[in-house]
Amino acid sequence: MKITKFDKRFWDARYLNNEIGWDLGKISIPLKEYIDQLADKSIRILIPGAGNSHEAEYLHNQGFKNVIVADISPTAINNFKNRVTSFPKSNILCIDFFEINQQFDLILEQTFFCAIHPELRTTYSFQAHNILKKGGKIAGLMFNFPLTQEGPPFGGDKKEYEKYFMPYFDILTMEPSHNSIKKRAGKEMFVIMIKK
Repeated sequence: MKITKFDKRFWDARYLNNEIGWDLGKISIPLKEYIDQLADKSIRILIPGAGNSHEAEYLHNQGFKNVIVADISPTAINNFKNRVTSFPKSNILCIDFFEINQQFDLILEQTFFCAIHPELRTTYSFQAHNILKKGGKIAGLMFNFPLTQEGPPFGGDKKEYEKYFMPYFDILTMEPSHNSIKKRAGKEMFVIMIKK
């Protein structure tokens, strides 16, 4: 199943035209607080659909050594390279998430799952399961509002998300985020899921 509306050209145009209303210009509070609890700075972390990836910048500045930034948009990738010049270039990938074949301990979610077309959600959970090591996790934010026909972003709720992830993951946390910024309060869900 090939969805072409949200392809490389679509996403690159969004960055070229600065149509990136989801970009906070800094790391979100829920992700910062989660990262601050991670003790092992050697784990391999993937940030898919990373965009300008303020999360990767924060991780890098905190001494995490194996952070991989991945985005389909060359403009987003170049924005990140130009902003965080000390970040290892070999860890910055202009690639479709569904083509990644490396192994990771953690996939850090900043609503990427809600940016892809809903028809790709089953494929996402399967791919995430495949590229995570044994005991690997998905952690981060997904939107918490009714699934829409128009997007991105496309929404969803706990029941919607469970049907995609429960075959491949044990869901440790999937609850409304308590520390979202004001304009996103009530619209975000924090998730932690461990590979089965």
